[in-house]
Amino acid sequence: MLPKPPPRELSLGFLYVPPFRIYGESIAGEATCLAIPELDLGFDIGSCPRAMLSTKHLAITHGHMDHIGALAYYCSQRRFQGMGNAKLLCDARIAPAIKRMMEGYVDLERQRTPYDLIPLQPGQPWEIKNNIWLRGFETEHTCPSFGYTVSEKRTKLKPEFLDLPQEKLRELKERGVEITRSFEIPLFAYTGDTAPGAHLIREEVRKAQIVIAECTFFEPDHKERAKVGMHMHIDDIAEWLRVLECEALILVHVSRRTDVAYAKKRIAEVSGEKLARKVHFLMDYKTNKARYEQQLMDAEAKEHRRPRPAPAPRPLPPPRPPP
Repeated sequence: MLPKPPPRELSLGFLYVPPFRIYGESIAGEATCLAIPELDLGFDIGSCPRAMLSTKHLAITHGHMDHIGALAYYCSQRRFQGMGNAKLLCDARIAPAIKRMMEGYVDLERQRTPYDLIPLQPGQPWEIKNNIWLRGFETEHTCPSFGYTVSEKRTKLKPEFLDLPQEKLRELKERGVEITRSFEIPLFAYTGDTAPGAHLIREEVRKAQIVIAECTFFEPDHKERAKVGMHMHIDDIAEWLRVLECEALILVHVSRRTDVAYAKKRIAEVSGEKLARKVHFLMDYKTNKARYEQQLMDAEAKEHRRPRPAPAPRPLPPPRPPP
């Protein structure tokens, strides 16, 4: 009798929440890595699938091995593939330890992999793309930990100047009058591993369009286990959902012991069907595939319904010369 082949590796989880793609893998205690290619941004690097390499900025939430174990490989492969230096954003409290870890590879490899380490204080902004800003905030876990928010900075004409003609606006601007106001639109919030707390209801988290959060425990009698490990329980998620204004809450960090169908049933039980419709599981392959296929069909149908421009009239033939 032939021996069995090795177990198949998991595919990447994938969701499309317009206009953003979110992909990666996240299994509690094993590996978490996420990417948002439209923002050129990744979160955590417990493993490093090839798709993660194209993310230039990598925001690290904390130092547990399942969230940081592939960091050196990520930096090395980006250089090897000609993608330039990785930009590593992290809580300033863990930056020295990350630097020491990377120095260890210099001794092992007898070569130095360039990378840019960017320690952040809570609330300190970092521009990851034009007018797109990332900030960190402290969370509560068993080691120093950060969550992150991403917002888009925009400017708008002040209300008192809305009815003025362009010539007058130009004149005011030349005189040094501030005619616009700046504001930010919260796009993303990513909590990393955390216990529930006030940091989850801060305005830029509560109002983010898309929230990515861990939920590790789903059984009713596992609330104490969640508290000991400083993780989120499904009951915490249900309570949080009542104040979140997001379009989508994407849950990650589900363990292998939890069946996704059971997890979906539990979120509907504790939060109600209406709020549960906001919730997606990154590693729910079947549902997410069906959802994306429906999005493709809807996009194609919309394209067919779009009015087509009338064809240009054919030019008349040139007159025939007289006989």
